[in-house]
Amino acid sequence: MAQRRQGSTKRPPDREEILRQTWLDVVGQFSTEQLVVGGKSLGGRIASLIADEIGATGLVCLGYPFHPTGKSAQTRVEHLKTIKTPTLILQGTRDSLGSHEEVLGYPLSPAIRLHWLADGDHSFKPRRASGRNEAENWEEAMSALRTFLDSLPHPA
Repeated sequence: MAQRRQGSTKRPPDREEILRQTWLDVVGQFSTEQLVVGGKSLGGRIASLIADEIGATGLVCLGYPFHPTGKSAQTRVEHLKTIKTPTLILQGTRDSLGSHEEVLGYPLSPAIRLHWLADGDHSFKPRRASGRNEAENWEEAMSALRTFLDSLPHPA
């Protein structure tokens, strides 16, 4: 993202290994006690790959990319079958990277809570005809996030 802001051309993100190491380097600067990691789309995916390894208290994914666009057979869920970190995935019901119908068929860990945002796309934006607006979906998402964070264990 920093490279995109500096240049005028849109480049693909760094490879998974580089992003993963960057996450580990940054997280290594903090105590993992009460540390919740997460991100939007690819950021959430990379956070999900390290959450158990670093002993995160929780994980939040905003619009998880369950598969590449138009390639629903190429799922990115193998590690989500066994993840132990309490996880909240906020997902639009018509997300092109993992719709409600698609994700229901995935064998996900019981540590994962899915919260579906009505008629939302990958950015949680609903169609005008749905009667909802993007702000409503984001308000609902933040309410679900607060509830999730409140449910995590707190140190004594």
